[in-house]
Amino acid sequence: MYNGAMTARKILHLDLDAFFCAVEELHNPALVGRAFAVGGRPEERGVVASCSYPARRQGVHSAMPMSQALRACPGLLVVPVRHRLYRTMSQRVMERVHRLTAQVEQISIDEAFVDLSARTEEPEALARLLQQSIRTELGLPCSLGVATNKLVAKIANTVGKGAASGDTPPCAITVVAPGDEASFLAPLPCDALWGVGPKTAQRLADYGLRTIGDLARRSLDDFELLLGKTGRDLVIRAQGIDDRPVVTEREKKSISQETTFTRDVGDEAELLHTLHGLALGVARDLRRSGLCATTVRLKLRWSDFTTPTRQMSLNQPGDDGEQIYAVARQLFVRLWQPGEKVRLIGVGVSGLTDQPRQMGLFDPPDVRTEKLTATVSAMRARFGEKAIVRGSEMRRRRDQRSGDEDGME
Repeated sequence: MYNGAMTARKILHLDLDAFFCAVEELHNPALVGRAFAVGGRPEERGVVASCSYPARRQGVHSAMPMSQALRACPGLLVVPVRHRLYRTMSQRVMERVHRLTAQVEQISIDEAFVDLSARTEEPEALARLLQQSIRTELGLPCSLGVATNKLVAKIANTVGKGAASGDTPPCAITVVAPGDEASFLAPLPCDALWGVGPKTAQRLADYGLRTIGDLARRSLDDFELLLGKTGRDLVIRAQGIDDRPVVTEREKKSISQETTFTRDVGDEAELLHTLHGLALGVARDLRRSGLCATTVRLKLRWSDFTTPTRQMSLNQPGDDGEQIYAVARQLFVRLWQPGEKVRLIGVGVSGLTDQPRQMGLFDPPDVRTEKLTATVSAMRARFGEKAIVRGSEMRRRRDQRSGDEDGME
C-alpha cells in the first residue's frame, strides 16, 4: 500500500518487456515460445538487439554478438530488425501513457518515466490500469516500478523483472512505499546504483563496500575524500534520495541520432554520407519539437570501442540540417584520421530553446541565405528530407552508379 505523506511524489518507471521480440510475436505468432533474437546477421558482425525469454534462459542477452548467441543457443532463430515498425508501436504505447498525464519522460523507444503526483488514485492502481491498457489494446507486455523518485522506481522495476522466471514476460509491478527507499535498496549490490560500473564496483569492494546499504552508512565527508564529488553523490543515491524531475519532451536537454555499422568503416565518403543523414534526422526532430539548438556534438566509436566526443557552439540557435551537418563535419575532420575504422557515428544537439532563430542587429544582412534556409527547411518538413539533395550527394550517387556499371563490364 502506497500510504505515504500527501507530498510524496508518485513516479512510475515503464519498461516494455523484450519489446522488439514482443512486436515480432504479434506479427508472427509462430515465434511465441521459440528461442529467437532480433538483430543483425552473424556473418555481418550483427549484435542482438533483443531476445525472447526462451533464448535468455539459454544464455543469450542484448548487445551480445550474434555469432556468440548462436553458439550459446544453436537452434536460435535470427529475425531482422524493423525499426519503423517498432517506432510505430512505441508511439502507440506512449499515447496510452499520455492518457494518464502529460508528465511523461520517454528515455528510449521502450522506456519512460511518468509523474502521477497530480493524480489522487493510488499509484499501484494506476500502474495496473496502464499495464492492462497496453496489454489488451496493443498486445504488448510491460513491467513497472513505482516509488517516490526516478532512481528507486527504475531500480524497483529492474528488481521486479529480475525476480520473474520462466519463458514468458515478467509483467511485473514493484512498489516501494514512501519512507522505504533506503531499506529497499540496502541489500542490493552496489552496481545496481546508477553510476557504479565494474571499475567503481571493484573499487568499492576494495573498501569493503559490497551492498548499497554498506555505501549508505558511510559519512558523506569521508567518502568524498575517497572518491571526490562522485563519492558524495553515490552515498546520497544509496540513501534513496533523488530529487530530479520528470522531464517532458519540450524540456528535453538534447536530441541525438547515431548509427552502428554492421562492419567497421574507414571510407571518408561513406562516413560523411552517414553523418549528413544523421544531421538531417536531428534537424527533423528539432522542427517536430518546435525547438532550436545552440550546440552540436559529434560522437565516434573506434574498433576498440573507445568513444571520443567533440562539440561546438553555433553562432545562433538553429534547426537547419545543413547547418548542423557543417559543424559536425568540422568536428569530424578534427577527430578522424584518414583510413581510421569507425564502428559507430552519432550527431547530437543540446542547449535547446523554443525561441525562433533571429539575426542580430549587426549581423551581415545575408537575406538570400536566410530565405534559402527557411525555404529548404519548409520543403523538407512538408515533403521529406529527400525533397532537396545536396549537389555533393548527387555526385556521390552518380560516381557510385558509374563504379557499379564498370564492375559489370
